[in-house]
Amino acid sequence: MMPTTTRRRVALMLPLLAAACATSETAPPLPPAPGYGYLTPLRLNVLDIEVVEPAPGPNFRADPPAPLSPVAQAVRMGRERLVPVGTTGRARFIVDSAILTREQATAGGLFAQQSDRFSVLIHVRVEIIDGSGSRVGFTEAEARRNATVIVEGPNAQARAADQIVRQAMEDLNVEFEYQVRRNLRDWIMTGEPGVVPPVSVQQESLGAATPLTR
Repeated sequence: MMPTTTRRRVALMLPLLAAACATSETAPPLPPAPGYGYLTPLRLNVLDIEVVEPAPGPNFRADPPAPLSPVAQAVRMGRERLVPVGTTGRARFIVDSAILTREQATAGGLFAQQSDRFSVLIHVRVEIIDGSGSRVGFTEAEARRNATVIVEGPNAQARAADQIVRQAMEDLNVEFEYQVRRNLRDWIMTGEPGVVPPVSVQQESLGAATPLTR
């Protein structure tokens, strides 16, 4: 009798073990961080471009999980999209805000699943500085994204956070090029490098960026 009982228990446990193995499988790896070097560069008629590394502060926040850092991606965009081709003057690329927040949208219960709300805000600007140190050109761009997703475990949360930052950066990249070409058109080089023309300050303001809060 004992061998029969033992075999029966083993047989009953097999489906449970299979289910446990299925749920513990490693999720597919996330794709690598996106780059922007393959895009047409924005060639500015300046001698040098400084990409300012943001200092830690309330405007730079990434609630875990955060596979993609909004601030790192914004800085990468500035480095890879802007190219100096002039003989005088300089430009500065500055990230004013880069925030990824996650908060519980619904607690879940007997008839509802828990959900999280992800929000992204990224705001950048470009300044053109002449030889005397005066700002003679300016533009800025901003992107915001929000998404509410069902909580299905840490892997799903990480994938949702990764996706929303990618989407926000796609939006920002398009808006950034539009604003640069629109408001810094006198510094966009399409031919041979030359001297920055003596024009008045150009600015397109989007208003002050407000950090997202819980």
